[in-house]
Amino acid sequence: MNAYNLVFLPPMRGVYDLLIYLSSFFLKGLALFNKKMKLFVNGRKDVFEILEKSLSAEDKIVWFHCASLGEFEQGLPIMEALKKWKPNYKVLVSFFSPSGFENKKNTPVADVVVYLPLDTKKNAKKFIALAKPSIAFFVKYEIWPNYLFELEKKRIPTLLISGLFRENQIFFKNYGGFMLKALHTFEHIFVQNEISEKLLQSKNFTNVSVSGDTRFDRVSRQIEMDNSLPFVENFKGKNMCIVCGSTWPEDENLLLEYINIAPKNVKFIIAPHKIDTEKIENLRKKIKSETSLFSEKDTDLSQSKVLIIDTIGLLTKIYSYADIAYVGGAAGNTGLHNILEPATFGVPILIGKNFEKFPEAKKLQNLAGLFAVESASECTRILEKLVNDDSFRKKTGMISGHFVNQNTGATASIMQYMQSIDF
Repeated sequence: MNAYNLVFLPPMRGVYDLLIYLSSFFLKGLALFNKKMKLFVNGRKDVFEILEKSLSAEDKIVWFHCASLGEFEQGLPIMEALKKWKPNYKVLVSFFSPSGFENKKNTPVADVVVYLPLDTKKNAKKFIALAKPSIAFFVKYEIWPNYLFELEKKRIPTLLISGLFRENQIFFKNYGGFMLKALHTFEHIFVQNEISEKLLQSKNFTNVSVSGDTRFDRVSRQIEMDNSLPFVENFKGKNMCIVCGSTWPEDENLLLEYINIAPKNVKFIIAPHKIDTEKIENLRKKIKSETSLFSEKDTDLSQSKVLIIDTIGLLTKIYSYADIAYVGGAAGNTGLHNILEPATFGVPILIGKNFEKFPEAKKLQNLAGLFAVESASECTRILEKLVNDDSFRKKTGMISGHFVNQNTGATASIMQYMQSIDF
């Protein structure tokens, strides 16, 4: 530990603990007015009770912690591989965000799914004492110091998978000694790219491997599964279909111009990120053509031009019917959703302009398999080009499909390392 850490680490940890403590009160107050925050707060109330009831002293536990749904998708290939390798182990999954927990609380791959209590020393000690993990996995950049220090203290091997680092993160600032020390608790760090590896090496990390992003492995298998959805087949018929997945209002504002002028042989499926009845009705009012909802799927959908999916859990299969895909989240500041799910089916992809933190989108854009649009007119222009030029559309889609196939292998790399760990 350098002199800076010796002088500043204890105060910084004290400041961190104080901030976590104060935030717990702030979040409880916010929960009175915000539905999502209410789930965040209330979901953590019975975590320890759930662990006590669900786990026994004889159980061998593999613990995965994910921030939200996207990180769960990155952890999933490793969970599945471990279940095959060590079927007698139980999988514990914790989430920080309600969007992750609420979507995956009944996932069959996990034996227990809980919220992660806030990162206080007391919570970390109690959680780990109850969970008794044989090994722990943190996904992407979920770095919770008190949990990591407790895992290190208990000599529980801990790995970071699909790690992604940028120069502007606190670990690489001159005041980031405390968080850097937490990062040093990992036995091994598997990162998505060489930029992340070099940043860590600049801070004297030697336990780093470039494995890639495990999501490529997950989505590459989707094409081999049964993706049939009769209601989509009824809706699409022999028409071209543009699937707009995980959209927010900002994304829909980019798309509406083309939706309202598109030719008759072009249909649209819109899967909003949030299922909000009022917002869906507002969207329907802006669409000039006939629209239907998934909840009306028992009716004849073939006469509708736009199908809005007012449920969750179907988007991955719906992408298999796409000729073109728009992936939401980057038109605003909520974060780009998963572009790899449509890419694996070999279709061109459009997104919004805010995707600086998503290296997979940058790479696919550089390969000309993805287009980032800033305005409704630009969105319309590119969609018209893709719709009217079959050769251009097929070539662009082929680039997307190859991009996924050429970047698989992260799971195998991590599982090979796992063979050397005694847990």
